[in-house]
Amino acid sequence: MHQTSRKTIVRRKTREVKVGSLSVGGDHPVSVQSMTRSKTEDWKKTVEEILVLEKAGCEIIRCSANTLEAAEALKEIKKNIHIPLVADIHFDYKLALVAVKSGVDKIRINPGNIGSDEKIREVIKACKDARIPIRIGVNSGSLEKDILKKYGRPEPEALVESAMRHIEILEYNDFYDTIVAMKSSSVADTIAACRLFSAKSDYPQHLGITEAGSSYSGTIKSAIGIGSLLADGIGDTIRVSLTGQGGDEIRAGLEILKTLGLRHEGIEIISCPTCGRLEADLYSVLEQVEKQLADIKTPLKIAVMGCLVNGPGEAKEADIGVTFGKDHSIIYVDGKSTGRIPYADVVKTLVDLAREKSR
Repeated sequence: MHQTSRKTIVRRKTREVKVGSLSVGGDHPVSVQSMTRSKTEDWKKTVEEILVLEKAGCEIIRCSANTLEAAEALKEIKKNIHIPLVADIHFDYKLALVAVKSGVDKIRINPGNIGSDEKIREVIKACKDARIPIRIGVNSGSLEKDILKKYGRPEPEALVESAMRHIEILEYNDFYDTIVAMKSSSVADTIAACRLFSAKSDYPQHLGITEAGSSYSGTIKSAIGIGSLLADGIGDTIRVSLTGQGGDEIRAGLEILKTLGLRHEGIEIISCPTCGRLEADLYSVLEQVEKQLADIKTPLKIAVMGCLVNGPGEAKEADIGVTFGKDHSIIYVDGKSTGRIPYADVVKTLVDLAREKSR
């Protein structure tokens, strides 16, 4: 493949934690997660949703287990999917025990919020016996009352103190297969909290901006927040939390990783913002090329450029490129021009070349 030089991000070394067949932390790639929208009790519908997310590139999936029926349904869900399954538990330790028996690969729970020491020990023992990890999930909207009173608001230091408190409970009970997440709806607070925690602990971190918003605004917030931390070398698994379809979360998460050079698969499109020099319908070409090549996993950079000013330079730096000129288009492959073609042939030519290179 025709590749350009790229500065490599040096990731911070964290502990390795196994989540089903996937490893999180250590030297393992940053994984992309999502959470199901359907009622977990309806396991068939939930499985259908997960299979679509798997196809989009989801590598870990989380389901809410807020009722006994939901916790029991996890057993059937686990049987019918191909990626690690995480149970999301709040307050009720019995639901955590049922979820573990249902065969989940990880429990998301805050040990300090499930009652007595005896209940905590019971959940920890169940996870130990099943050899599954626990993800501590600290959220700015649900901090402990005493910590909130101490700081006055969900400051980054408050999020970290909460995380360390939960870690201490697990470590006191000789449990270390832990992943930690500290999320706020404030991008700046999330970045600060994760940086503070990274300086204190080597537990792997799950990154995300909580309640980020719509696919538009939430993707921007997440790209800035998650991207800033990943660029610092912080983060072992991510979720782009959006009010919308889970597939949007996966596509955004993968694009963040690809942009930072932390994931090298699929099509990367380089395209100009367009201006008055544009000579053809670049918008339609871009849309068709992205849609028709969405299934390709081979790393390929495709440049779609609107004029002859910056076009040839960008096209030559890509694996495959096109530059629109007056009355014609010029195709480039691995930095060399292959000649002119009519506008009408551009989409088919780019798609055919990409598929040939991806074989």
